[in-house]
Amino acid sequence: MSVLEPLDGLGPWQQFLCRACGLIYDEGEGDPDSGLPPGTRFTDIPEDWSCPICGVTKADFEPYVRRAKAAPMPVSVAPQRRPGVVIVGGGVGGWSVAEAIRAEDARLPITLVSACDGARYHKPELSVALGRGLSPEVLRRETGATAAARLGLRLMAETVAVGLSPERHSLRTTRGTLSYTHLVLAHGARPALPASLDPALCWRVNDLAAWSSLHAELARGARTVAVIGAGMVGCELAEDLAGAGHAVTLVGAEALPLPELLPEQAGRRLLAGLEGLGIGYRGNSLVRGLSRRPDGTVALALADGTSLAAATVIAATGLATPSRLVRSAGLAFERGIVVDSASLRTSGPDIFALGDCVSIDGRPCRFIEPVARQAATIAATILGRDHPGYAHAAPVIRLKTRSAPIVLHGTPVAGAPWHVVEDSEHRLAMEQRQGGDVTAWLAA
Repeated sequence: MSVLEPLDGLGPWQQFLCRACGLIYDEGEGDPDSGLPPGTRFTDIPEDWSCPICGVTKADFEPYVRRAKAAPMPVSVAPQRRPGVVIVGGGVGGWSVAEAIRAEDARLPITLVSACDGARYHKPELSVALGRGLSPEVLRRETGATAAARLGLRLMAETVAVGLSPERHSLRTTRGTLSYTHLVLAHGARPALPASLDPALCWRVNDLAAWSSLHAELARGARTVAVIGAGMVGCELAEDLAGAGHAVTLVGAEALPLPELLPEQAGRRLLAGLEGLGIGYRGNSLVRGLSRRPDGTVALALADGTSLAAATVIAATGLATPSRLVRSAGLAFERGIVVDSASLRTSGPDIFALGDCVSIDGRPCRFIEPVARQAATIAATILGRDHPGYAHAAPVIRLKTRSAPIVLHGTPVAGAPWHVVEDSEHRLAMEQRQGGDVTAWLAA
């Protein structure tokens, strides 16, 4: 929160939540990078201002009120004394469920098990933080201990879930066994690293801890960086690194970036934007090995027999949901934990899941936008409240590359033709149709 005090007579600074990516605009802090100095009231923001993370407009923000600290619970109902809700995962999904429960019930025991320290941060910011000069300290919005105290829950930080017995309603962790009335799995997904990439020679950026370590390496000065993988994260990281002054090469398996998502015209616009920032693109390239050179740089051996060298290598090669815990417990798993699309229930009794780790209708759900609605659904069910249920829909995909921002609506069908609606110097609009209906459309 800003140290500035409101002097305009309009009351305390207010906060507003981006419904698309979860960014919180704080009037006291403003958005200096976009020309909004600290103290800019939301009503005074120009209508064409866009979210600095995902690019949506002011109309996609809503008032945000942080939950008040839960009323202290008597010792007799403290979380460690009797079973309650156990949440596995200290990321946005786990904390969102805790917030949603506490909004309705200050007394229900909650234990949150986190493999990390449980610090709260906005994950989409990781792929744009370097260019904006954001340090790990700035990205960390709240420590896990502070959030736990505010919500009146028990935080088991640096703790890993290692076993699950749905019949006994018990979860085994590296710090002992927990009984639960309801279990919520929100442990996310992990980087999927091909066997050809030595994990000791490349970075994977999927959480604040990994990003903080990478930040420390890059803070030594401008470096040559190779980003392997030209998907959304790879493209966003490449632009962010270039904006921070590093010499970047983006290595993609296909001729254009994001081939599985974008039609050729949009892919070419994206590539032109990245190359305009000085980013080199090595398309149609597969990395078959990494090795350390005598000068300390890393050599990338490519499948075509050529190679390139970089001081820092980052792998952005996709995500995979850890399956050992849920498979060993007999829960249904298909590219993620299988959940009912309306209730987010898994195949196990009193076990729910949300966020990056779930699979709905056979498709992983790895976007921030649905998490708040998923959490509200789970909380209402656990507390026995009336709720319409979760209505799953394909989220709007926004590529956070300012050199060539792209917004994609609907569910594109691989191999189906795209029709050009507009193709000018400043804008590209395309759509897919099935049976006469528009099923997907994009703007670039």
